[in-house]
Amino acid sequence: MLATQSLSGSPFSPRLISRGGRRLKPRASAMANPTPAVIVGGGRVGRALRDMGGGDDVLIGRGESVPVDFAGPIFVCTRNRDLDAVLDSTPESRWSDLVFFQNGMLDPWFDSKGLVNAGQVLAYFAVSKPGEPPVDGITDTNPDGLTSAYGKWASAVSSRLRSSGLSCKTLEKEPFQKQMLEKLIWICSFMLVGAIHSGVTVGAVEKDYHSQVCALIAELASAAAAEKGVEFEEGMQERLCAYSRAVSHFPTAVKEFEWRNGWFYSLSEKAVARGEEDPCPLHTAWLKELCLV
Repeated sequence: MLATQSLSGSPFSPRLISRGGRRLKPRASAMANPTPAVIVGGGRVGRALRDMGGGDDVLIGRGESVPVDFAGPIFVCTRNRDLDAVLDSTPESRWSDLVFFQNGMLDPWFDSKGLVNAGQVLAYFAVSKPGEPPVDGITDTNPDGLTSAYGKWASAVSSRLRSSGLSCKTLEKEPFQKQMLEKLIWICSFMLVGAIHSGVTVGAVEKDYHSQVCALIAELASAAAAEKGVEFEEGMQERLCAYSRAVSHFPTAVKEFEWRNGWFYSLSEKAVARGEEDPCPLHTAWLKELCLV
């Protein structure tokens, strides 16, 4: 599973393989207590993060306020639709300590809230059910793991995960942004192509509709690169197909439209409004076929 704000029932929570096909054991360094944190959200990811701590974390649920006098990171492990409520429950003096574990394109929301350089984590670890140890996510093109952290508390996140035997890279903003966009492109391309073909599995998309999904990946990557002013590393299609082989059994569906495919559609709308060609014609056509726009 890909760790998200809620692992159960989410098409973006696919099972990944662990090193050597086993659950990871905490390393000896786990004896060193990680930096205490406030954890917002009591789902599988929030509880797993608490279990990785040293017993000094504060776990809060929906509607509860973030304590003002607790110094340290605030891990936000909720669904995207709950982010406004989380921000409302957090003293503005603590906003710089927020660390977001959500999938999708959060930049417009960050900008609207004045969250400059907000901390983020791209989490690729599986928690099959509450209380079980997490399983690290690796693919044949990323044998060192995929999880990455950015921002003020990136080192604290990495230390916490590594102390439990999980991988985690700390990245500067530009490389993190590129990795975030690749993850977004994977979700938007494989889920859309799968939905077009009656919700086939991710593996079926990679195997049976390879040319279609690669064409869509190229289209979305070009649009994202132009919008964000980034240059992706060569081999994106291969990397995303390798990831899909690692989660081949998982079903496909287009969900959380506003935070995912909706961002690419907004690029299309803006281009057409300017009298330019749609930068994502395949994407737009398939969204219309599914009556999503």
